[in-house]
Amino acid sequence: MFLDKLQAYCRTQPDKTAIEFVGEGFGESEVVSYGDLERQVQRTMAMLRANGVQPGDRVALQLPKCLAFVYLHLAIMRLGAICLPLNTGYPMRELAYFLEDAEASLFFAEGSARSSVMPLLARLPALRSCYFLDCDENRFDKLIEPFKPEDAAGIALPADRNATCLMIYTSGTTGRPKGAELTHGNLTANLDSLHEAWGWQNDDVLLHVLPIFHVHGLVVALHGALNAGATTIMFEKFDPARALDRLVRQPCSVFMAVPTIHRRLVDAPGAGSVSLRHMRLITSGSDRLPDDLFQQFEEMFGYRLLERYGMSETGMNLSNPLHGERRVGSVGLPLPGVAVRIVDPETEQPVADGTVGEVQVRGANVFKGYWRQPEKTAAAFTPDGWLRTGDLGLREADGYFTLKGRSKDLIISGGYNVYPPEVELVLAEHPAVAASAVIGCPDTEWGERVVAVVVPHADAATTPAAIISFCRARLAGYKTPRQVHIVSALPRNAMGKIQKAQLRDEFCG
Repeated sequence: MFLDKLQAYCRTQPDKTAIEFVGEGFGESEVVSYGDLERQVQRTMAMLRANGVQPGDRVALQLPKCLAFVYLHLAIMRLGAICLPLNTGYPMRELAYFLEDAEASLFFAEGSARSSVMPLLARLPALRSCYFLDCDENRFDKLIEPFKPEDAAGIALPADRNATCLMIYTSGTTGRPKGAELTHGNLTANLDSLHEAWGWQNDDVLLHVLPIFHVHGLVVALHGALNAGATTIMFEKFDPARALDRLVRQPCSVFMAVPTIHRRLVDAPGAGSVSLRHMRLITSGSDRLPDDLFQQFEEMFGYRLLERYGMSETGMNLSNPLHGERRVGSVGLPLPGVAVRIVDPETEQPVADGTVGEVQVRGANVFKGYWRQPEKTAAAFTPDGWLRTGDLGLREADGYFTLKGRSKDLIISGGYNVYPPEVELVLAEHPAVAASAVIGCPDTEWGERVVAVVVPHADAATTPAAIISFCRARLAGYKTPRQVHIVSALPRNAMGKIQKAQLRDEFCG
């Protein structure tokens, strides 16, 4: 499994650089060899075990991108516990829900969050301890300082492929986020599939600029490099000019990003003089890559982007080929070990090539289920074991898949999923709001922006700015509407269903 392979690399290439961490100020970087990584993870395991962490326990991390996050994440999984990474942008309301729903036993948060988090502790009886860390002040080093690597020597690596090791909360169409349980087997199957499809090599150098609290940055990028015994240059913060400089100067061989980042690279000053033809692999994911950006990137940098398709519940499913046609507008072919089909949404019977239907997926990469939600888990799968993705697409005659939209009105903004019902639940709490509809409108920088269309109560007075401020206090930044339109009524069909397509036509022009 993945953890076994990583431990083997730590033993056989202890002096090789595993991670070079480059801080926000882009000054001196911190270099961690594979031997250092093993020692720090072992010390972290000993610290967690001293805090009572047992197999199956949920340990939550709401930390900025830093080495402490990496050590904690790997140590949690090696103990057989479940890592729960959380976006640092979540406000207290959402954070409280995640910690309570998961019944987290241990929580690591930013030092600056202490005053906000402390009042939550009385509501969380399962939470035994809470640590506040400032990664740039060496507080984590002091936390594990009393422990030696040999203190964890007797702890065996997890052997159960079906045991949950990672839980990612995804927004649900009914409003409340669900914890998607990923097992050791899920992660290993997906990493092995990508290793084969993308040709990961031991001498690869990955420039990592993504957040590490979701599957793209944590599993696909970081785990991918560690699974190959490669080197990761990890930027704490993305800066387009510095990223381009480092891609060329290192030189790097692998880079993964979302369309928003690729757009910023294209628009960066001096980008026209940079060539990325030496790169072995540059991928784009988490949102559809616009056709014009696909072409601009190739014209400017001399590299044809590789677009792929995945989701939190599965990791990666489809990818344009490493060697072969990288088709504009397409998410490519099924990865090794992954089956993908297009079905009629009503009958769930396969449709002919070229016909739009729902994308369904099956394979060892597909998640175990939603945390303590058996009904929603059952609803996510067909009787014969296919995962209903909710995405619409078609299969072309030569096997390439193209996505044709998203059912359930999912919005993807800057690579992050936003489900309108979750935002609409918050809008419903505003005393001046009688009804609302949330839609996604095309945005050149973010892919889509969140837009709310609101009907106020007859006797209520409010403004778009006031509603945005209300949402910002209750939702993560990427979920907060960027625009609010106040209207007298929402368009509805004969059954009373809000016609969001009509709203998009009116407000997304």
